[in-house]
Amino acid sequence: MVDNKPSAVESAVLSGSVSTAERNALRTAHTTANALRTAHTTANQIHSSTLKRRGCSRGFTLAELLVTMGVLVLLVFLFTQLLTSAATIITLGHKRMDADSEARQVFDRMALDFAQMVKRSDVDYFAKNTIPPNSEGGLMAGNDQIAFYSSAPGYYPPTGSQSPVSLVAYRVNAKRQLERMGVGLVWNAVSPTDIPVVFMPLTISATWPSATDLTASPTPEPRAEVIGPDVFRFEYYYLVRTGTSPFLGYYPCGVSGCVVNGWGSVAAIVVDIALIDPKSKVLLSDQDIATIIGNTSTTNSLADFGTLDTQPGKLLNKWQNRLNGITTLPRPAISGIRVYERYFYLTQ
Repeated sequence: MVDNKPSAVESAVLSGSVSTAERNALRTAHTTANALRTAHTTANQIHSSTLKRRGCSRGFTLAELLVTMGVLVLLVFLFTQLLTSAATIITLGHKRMDADSEARQVFDRMALDFAQMVKRSDVDYFAKNTIPPNSEGGLMAGNDQIAFYSSAPGYYPPTGSQSPVSLVAYRVNAKRQLERMGVGLVWNAVSPTDIPVVFMPLTISATWPSATDLTASPTPEPRAEVIGPDVFRFEYYYLVRTGTSPFLGYYPCGVSGCVVNGWGSVAAIVVDIALIDPKSKVLLSDQDIATIIGNTSTTNSLADFGTLDTQPGKLLNKWQNRLNGITTLPRPAISGIRVYERYFYLTQ
C-alpha cells in the first residue's frame, strides 16, 4: 500500500511558506514518487505470483527421466552382479568344505585300518608289488586296490556277531566310487560255512575273490560299502626304508616282493585321492572321467606314481598341474575336482 500523506516539509510548503510555482513542482514530484512506488509494488506482486505458479506446475524433462532410468538400470545391474558373485563364492566354498569333509572321513577310516594292520610275513596281503605266494597285486595301472587283515572290529555274517579281526579292502568300483570291505573273521571255524582267520599259503584272492576283483561275485562275503561317493581316483605308494635315509617309492625292490613282505621295509603308506562333486560330475561323461583317471602315458590324466615322484607331495603336485592343463573338457567340471594326500606311518 502507498502512503499519500504529505511529510512535514511538504506541509510547510503547502501552508504558504513557498511560492506557487515551487508548490506545484513539489506536488508533481510527490505524485511521481507515489506512482513509482505503486509500480514497484505491483511488479513485485506479479513476480511473486509467477514464481509460485511455476513452482507448483514444474515437472521432469525427458532428459532428466532418461538419466534417472539409466542410473537405476546401472545400479540394478551392479547389484545383480554382486549377488551372482556372492552366490558363486558361497557355492564354491560349500563344495570345498564338502570335499574336505569327505576326504577327512575317508582318511580317518584308513588310518584306523592301517594302524591295526596285521604285519606278519606268514599272513597274506593283496597290495601293490605283491607276488606269490601272496595274492599277486602287480603294479596296478589306474585305480589301485589293497586288501589286508586288520584287528579292526567287523561284523561276521550271517549271524551279525562282531569279530575282533577283519579282512579290510579298498577299491574304486565301476561307478567311480571308493568302497571299503570289512569282513569279520572268527579264530576257528564253528560251522561248515564259517571262514576262520587264515594264514599262508591261503590267499585273499582265492578265499575272498571280490576283495581283489571287481567282476567277482561277492558271495559269500558281504558287499563292500561306499565310503567315498565322490572319490573317483585312488592311488597309493610306499615310503621305503633304505639305508640311513627313507626313499619314496615302491619300485626299488623290483619284482622281489620285499617291499610289502610283512611290511618290514615300509615306513608309511602314502594315499592320494581325487574327488569331484556331483554337480560337476554331471558335466562329464564316463569316458571323460576314464580319461582323467588315465595312466602315466597320458599327459592330461591323474597319472600313476612313477619312478620320478621321489619327493613328498610331488605326485599330488603333478596331479594338480595336469588338471590345470586340461583344455578339452568343461572348465567348471575340472575346477570341481579336488586332490588330497596323506601319509599313514606303520608301526613295527
